[in-house]
Amino acid sequence: MNSAPAVRFYDNHPGTASLRDEVLRGLALQPKMIPPKFFYDRRGSELFDAICGVPEYYPTRTEIALLQAHAKEIAALAGPECLLIELGSGASKKVRLLLETLQPSAYMGIDISKDFLLNSARQLAADYPWLEVHAACADFSHTLHLSYCPSHFRKLAFFPGSTIGNFEPDAAMTFLKQLRKILWPDGALLIGVDLKKDSAILHAAYNDAQGVTAEFNLNLLSRIQNELDTNLNPVSFSHQAFYNEDLGRIEMHLMSQYAQRVRVENCWFSFAAGETLHTESSYKYSVAEFHQLARRAGYQAEQVWTDTQQFFSIHYLRLTTPF
Repeated sequence: MNSAPAVRFYDNHPGTASLRDEVLRGLALQPKMIPPKFFYDRRGSELFDAICGVPEYYPTRTEIALLQAHAKEIAALAGPECLLIELGSGASKKVRLLLETLQPSAYMGIDISKDFLLNSARQLAADYPWLEVHAACADFSHTLHLSYCPSHFRKLAFFPGSTIGNFEPDAAMTFLKQLRKILWPDGALLIGVDLKKDSAILHAAYNDAQGVTAEFNLNLLSRIQNELDTNLNPVSFSHQAFYNEDLGRIEMHLMSQYAQRVRVENCWFSFAAGETLHTESSYKYSVAEFHQLARRAGYQAEQVWTDTQQFFSIHYLRLTTPF
């Protein structure tokens, strides 16, 4: 019997305590908010994978098409024998579009959803037996640390899906600066960034007709219900997503259907009818705006690829200054 493919796994999962602490902290704020990283338990990761396939959600298919069209150019820029680091690896589907052309010496996937990460990494190791596969369960939005980071490899960080948009702009710059410490001196960053566009397209993408995004958003409450001591009932909330033109971002919220008091652990929180819990922001950038952000963080744009409709962009960034 063949044994399962070897995956070197590093468990830096923040655990339930982090969920409890951040839920209690977030519900005490005005307005109330919980970071989007807590979407991604196993069920949440599965639902996000389903979102990527709905007709209205253009980012995934557009980014995949760009990666397919420009994989050879990306490989030429990156050069051979690098350590490929995927941030928010999820199902590791997009990175497959790069592996054959890039031929990295090793791969490390980093994700906060442990079971989903392990399954994806094992499948990747089975499908690419020549590839040394590492997987780290970690909250890279909080503390960016690599359990496996040999100095003799050049590093290429791959950050797809426009996840950078989930950061507030100042926090995005801080994150990029922290990432530079790992990539220095001769590494690079390949990053997907969602572009500004007609608000109707954005609205449809986050309010799909099948209701998958709504289920994904509400699953955060199901996770809290399952993992913490609470009287919270997900049915008493509804999904709300809209484009905030002034801030240039999609906002996702969970709206209380009526006035209610919610207990989490030993703390009580009041919701007015129609009051919302802010669960995600997704900032959209023009190419010029993102390049300005990258420059402030110590990167220089070497190449950018966009689709013909100008929906999405992929940027290849080099480091310009030491950390």
